[in-house]
Amino acid sequence: MSKPLLHQRFPALVETLGFRRLGTAPTPIHALDVGTGVPLWCKDDGTYGDGGWGGNKIRKLEWLLPEAHRRGKRTILTVGGTGTNWGLATALYGRDEDIDTVLALIDQPLDDHVREQLSRLENSGATLYFTGTKARTVRTVPWLLLRHRLPYFLPAGGSSPIGALGYVEAAYELAEQVAAGAVPEPSHLVTAVGSGGTAAGLVLGLRLAGLRTRVVGVVVNDALPLDAPRIVRLADRTQRLLRSRGARFEPVELRPSDLTITKDWLGPGYGHSTPAAREAEALAAEDGLRLETVYTAKALAALLHLDTAGEFGAGPVLFLNTYGPR
Repeated sequence: MSKPLLHQRFPALVETLGFRRLGTAPTPIHALDVGTGVPLWCKDDGTYGDGGWGGNKIRKLEWLLPEAHRRGKRTILTVGGTGTNWGLATALYGRDEDIDTVLALIDQPLDDHVREQLSRLENSGATLYFTGTKARTVRTVPWLLLRHRLPYFLPAGGSSPIGALGYVEAAYELAEQVAAGAVPEPSHLVTAVGSGGTAAGLVLGLRLAGLRTRVVGVVVNDALPLDAPRIVRLADRTQRLLRSRGARFEPVELRPSDLTITKDWLGPGYGHSTPAAREAEALAAEDGLRLETVYTAKALAALLHLDTAGEFGAGPVLFLNTYGPR
């Protein structure tokens, strides 16, 4: 499938919002057996990405890289932790599109994954600045904007209104899979929240696609203000973007009460593993699903607890796996 569903649904967007297919859609959905009391399915976006690195960041880049070209930019400046999957994906896929990447990197707990990721970042062709703390990064970004001649600046995780389109698109994709009988319509969709763009795109996209599925976001990053009002504001900005670029639809009213956000599974902070996440990672591995303990396994751990507490009713529940390193 080469033409995005958003372009099919709103033909005017073809002229105003560029798109570059970077993965194979739709991503697979399968039943997941990890001992829940409700029917549990997994939409495995970890398989998304044809350039050697996958996951939810690639869906965002499909819209962001063409937008950089539309704005006449040949450099992207963005931020992330020293183990950033977002920064690496931007560097790798941007390189293929003749776009340079500049990364301001904030310290995070050092482990084998972060060491390996730093090596990948150093080999990616990106220009790296080790800014250390969030405060120092905020002070350094204006200098970097001047130093690199006003590049296209993207927030952490690509969580801008255009980046969020990746998961508006994914919501339409899910609606087609529900209509085709690949999965029953979920009562809830559970996903990790690292910068907010995935959750915001889903909140808007599920409504536009006609699904009643409720988003449950499990916060895994304490370096950003991630709560329901902020995520809904990003979803609203994405809605306004679509309409400003020519998409014709009746605006949908989004409220913070339309989604559930929990910070109970964060543990010591961003980049830190937790016992519950390690247990969830092991359970998923027994069912053939690869997670990691600082993002996706925390989301699954929250899902297992909420299921035990009866928060999902009869379900079914959809777990969105967004982890995609090869």
